[in-house]
Amino acid sequence: MTLPLNPAMAATFPPPVMEARRWLQGVTFSPDRPLINVSQAAPVESPPLGLRQALAEAALNDPQAHLYGPVLGLPELRAEIADQWSAAYGGAIAPAQVAITQGCNQAFTAVMSTLAGAGDEVILPTPWYFNHKMWLDMQGVTAVPLATGADLLPDPERAAALITPRTRAIALVSPNNPGGVEYPAALLAAFRDLCRARGIALILDETYRDFDSREGRPHDLFADPDWADVLIHLYSFSKAYRLTGHRVGAIVAAEDRLAEVEKFLDTVAICPGQLGQIGALWGMRNLAQWVAGERAEILARRAAMVAGFSALQGWRLLGCGAYFAYVEHPFAAPSPDLARRLVQEQAVLMLPGTMFQPDTHPERQQQFRIAFANVDTAGIAALFDRLARVQG
Repeated sequence: MTLPLNPAMAATFPPPVMEARRWLQGVTFSPDRPLINVSQAAPVESPPLGLRQALAEAALNDPQAHLYGPVLGLPELRAEIADQWSAAYGGAIAPAQVAITQGCNQAFTAVMSTLAGAGDEVILPTPWYFNHKMWLDMQGVTAVPLATGADLLPDPERAAALITPRTRAIALVSPNNPGGVEYPAALLAAFRDLCRARGIALILDETYRDFDSREGRPHDLFADPDWADVLIHLYSFSKAYRLTGHRVGAIVAAEDRLAEVEKFLDTVAICPGQLGQIGALWGMRNLAQWVAGERAEILARRAAMVAGFSALQGWRLLGCGAYFAYVEHPFAAPSPDLARRLVQEQAVLMLPGTMFQPDTHPERQQQFRIAFANVDTAGIAALFDRLARVQG
């Protein structure tokens, strides 16, 4: 007897990073040529000592850290986000317009649960972040692909042509995962205006905003006094403070929207983890200079990626920024086959473009995402040496 399976879940593709890890099974890497893993964009080192000490102090001496907390998050953290975001973006954000989630993926799922149900549509620029697509598939929501040009920037006019009575939102990620590109402020404003005019939500995921190469604020969306009638902002503390295992994300949105989000969060998590929130709050108050150093290191690695691809024959760099480079390979083999060969022949693990594009986009067979944030400049040099050895 086979137990029932939700057909929407069955139709959802497997988690790409987990699938890629299975390619490593049975493969042995030599000490003189260890695996270069550029498949996942997540810090692998521990948070800085001060933050770890703050976590330990709370775990040992704060009884509240081990209890249920408010469903929408610690009031102190919500207020800190409101204050810092208001200053950073030149706008007005109230603590009641902030919610804390178990990571940014949960922020997306919570928001989407308030916006769209089975049969509705959400527009996603391609290449898309695969977890966004997976959640929509699981819920029976149609992900409408918005093809981007050679610069990987979405076009508001093309998006407008895709809007139907069932469209509920356009979801953007900047700096982009997987493309790496940073969306200009004017482009984001144009999408804001489009969404407002058509009565749909603009979701902006800025998980990687701490590693934006531009100085100053990346956009002025919060300077709009009526931002809350159209904008839903998502953020992650995982990258800036290396809190991936603690799962701390945030939503900034209209207060009445967060009242609906609260229903979702109370059902799936009851509350975000207390220790992770304590760590995020400590980081916000104490680690600005440290995060600036982390940003400088990521920008140095980005520069190494740009320089490396400029010298790598046949390959083409489509986008590069934050944690990612999105590239086109010159070979006849489709990218999934080439990805497996790279593991076997060059000890390199990276994700093929087929994991970020719909079947209707043939260019996916020539593309890869390279998550370079965990590879130092020496490792990046070794990566290019190995890619230069790949034969068609």
